[in-house]
Amino acid sequence: MSKKIGSELVSRRTLLRSALSVGAAAVAAPALAQDTLNDLINSPRRGTWDDQFDAQVSRTAGNTVSNTPILSPQSVPNIQQAISQYQQIASSGGWPQVSAQPGRLRIGVVDPAVQALRQRLIIVGDMQREAGISSSFDSYVDGAVKRFQARHGLPADGVLGEYTIKAMNIPVNVRLQQLNTNLIRLQTFPADLGRRHVMVNIPATYIEAVQEDQVVLRHSAIVGRLSRPTHIINSKIYEVILNPYWTAPRSIIQKDIMPLMRKDPTYLARNNIRLIDPKGGEVAPETVDWNAEKAPNLMFRQDPGKNNAMASTKINFYNPNNEYMHDTPEQGLFNKLMRFDSSGCVRVQNVRDLAVWMLGENPDWPRQRIESVIASRVNTPIKLSQEVPVYFSYITAWSAKDGVVQFRDDIYQMDGDQELALQTTAGMEKTPGAIDQDTVLPQ
Repeated sequence: MSKKIGSELVSRRTLLRSALSVGAAAVAAPALAQDTLNDLINSPRRGTWDDQFDAQVSRTAGNTVSNTPILSPQSVPNIQQAISQYQQIASSGGWPQVSAQPGRLRIGVVDPAVQALRQRLIIVGDMQREAGISSSFDSYVDGAVKRFQARHGLPADGVLGEYTIKAMNIPVNVRLQQLNTNLIRLQTFPADLGRRHVMVNIPATYIEAVQEDQVVLRHSAIVGRLSRPTHIINSKIYEVILNPYWTAPRSIIQKDIMPLMRKDPTYLARNNIRLIDPKGGEVAPETVDWNAEKAPNLMFRQDPGKNNAMASTKINFYNPNNEYMHDTPEQGLFNKLMRFDSSGCVRVQNVRDLAVWMLGENPDWPRQRIESVIASRVNTPIKLSQEVPVYFSYITAWSAKDGVVQFRDDIYQMDGDQELALQTTAGMEKTPGAIDQDTVLPQ
């Protein structure tokens, strides 16, 4: 084919005719090829090949990431612009409800419900008006659904599952209320957030590292579940600990470790947990009466290593709640849609990248040295040469300078409308048998 396709829109009919013509010439059977072509074109099962197809739309429309931080000097004007947009949508009658069985609507499907879906996506700007209204779930609808899903913190798979449908069917007035609620929240942050800062957005379960008003790192996070929520706080990070110790809370010693030691006297040794008396001396486990009613007045401290509940890194900031940020040996938890599993502390995916960035102004701590120390498994606290402001925030709606309006579930039910807590009942409490690394020892 001599013409370069590039970004031109090419119909499937054109491609099919070309392919079959070449094939026919190769086998010297033009009549047979033409018959085959006609059969395909006229087949009632052909679907909607006349619809224009642009694979790039499907691949890229889900990309709604901006390098503009959630917390920035533009946060308030950006969300005010979003409020104006949604007020206009409300005054025009809002958007239609999308009625579909979860999982039914996806690319390639022809269904009357797709017409309402197209209207819904066009109204909020996820799909261009030129795509039109039809019953065909084509690549444009697929790309627009992925964009909608990405804006709502959902897996951008292009399939209308349960939570995507619920998010689409929240009325515009409820979304407008959510935007106004978050405008008030954003207005409470200081004008000067610091040259460098870290922002933990609890409902979005992710972390931004910001420098000179640009996001330089984003990390998925695991935050507190509904019964043990992560606290909202403005503070400063003052320390990174490589190869941290982990100390068992008193309640866990009483409820979990005592019974475990009665069954298996080697439990502490197998998990590298030492007993430390009030004077700092080590106590042999065999000298303790594990059948006693009360746990001994000892510190149960887990050594650094692969079994440690905080893995390689702990990040300390000033707070009265005994909360901190840390690594985890259970990296698979970051693949969950609902990452509300902790007892208040925040687990950070790829935490070493965050540690390197925070220690970037400690000239004696380049990445190579950090990795070397982690490999040594030697407990190493490092004070930051410049403390970094950290904001544990609860932002469920915001907008970047590019006009992409983001929403997240009101997981702690703080926005004042039950409709906004879509997934609260799905995975908010600790999964039976799961390891709670903030409070429970690894088995």
